[in-house]
Amino acid sequence: MTMLRVALVQMTASDDPAQNLRDMTAQVRKAAAGGAGFVATPEVSNIISGSRSHQQAVLHRQADDPTLAGMRALAAELSVWVLLGSLALKTGDADGRFANRSLLIGPDGAIVAQYDKIHMFDVDLDEGESYRESRHFRPGQRAVLARTPFGALGMTICYDLRFARLFRMLAQAGAALISVPAAFTVPTGRAHWHALLRARAIETGCFILAPAQCGQHVDRQTYGHSLVVDPWGQVIAQAGEEPGVTFADLDLSLVAKARGKVPALHHDPRIEPPHDDAQQ
Repeated sequence: MTMLRVALVQMTASDDPAQNLRDMTAQVRKAAAGGAGFVATPEVSNIISGSRSHQQAVLHRQADDPTLAGMRALAAELSVWVLLGSLALKTGDADGRFANRSLLIGPDGAIVAQYDKIHMFDVDLDEGESYRESRHFRPGQRAVLARTPFGALGMTICYDLRFARLFRMLAQAGAALISVPAAFTVPTGRAHWHALLRARAIETGCFILAPAQCGQHVDRQTYGHSLVVDPWGQVIAQAGEEPGVTFADLDLSLVAKARGKVPALHHDPRIEPPHDDAQQ
């Protein structure tokens, strides 16, 4: 398969998983009707809430999560691949933290791969805006590469975008596409979203698929601007700041062409760790 039509679902998730599932279902149906064979949703598609007590009340473990069950049934009904960018899921951990988990669903409704976000967004931004993701979510421990008929998919989530080593590892392991579902803040999105996504595409020679949350949520605002970037670093599709579906037609042969022009993935020399010359 050398051509693939993808669709990125951009949404404004609320703190009500049932409503978010209804919204997602409508958007995935629209994507399938538009000819997409692969549909991706943003990070935390099932809920955005800063209240752990509310999350405890409405979230589920993976085995009985209604959002996952609904999207698995929908993928099978429509015969499309669906990437649930991520779901917030209960884990049973003693400290009560959740998993921020991306799930790839095949066109038969089966779960093909799952990835838990490795890098936690613990930052203090300007104007008193602060995030401590590690208080609510436990970090994942391993990178994940999913094999599909249209090529290997490397799975990442949002803040992972700032850690180029993860992307390089995925590309060197065989990824032709890398997913970056996100809920980027507005300040960091304006400053870094486009630059980082293009850089990761250029560095890896991969297609980058980045479906995003947008707009005003219960307790935060997200940037939107879902992007598809080709292996040469060109933006080939972009959403705005409103919910909707963005389509892109991928020519998968461009992966080999880009890597043939700049074969940087094969040029890793052995480098000594940095040292302080002043102490020599």
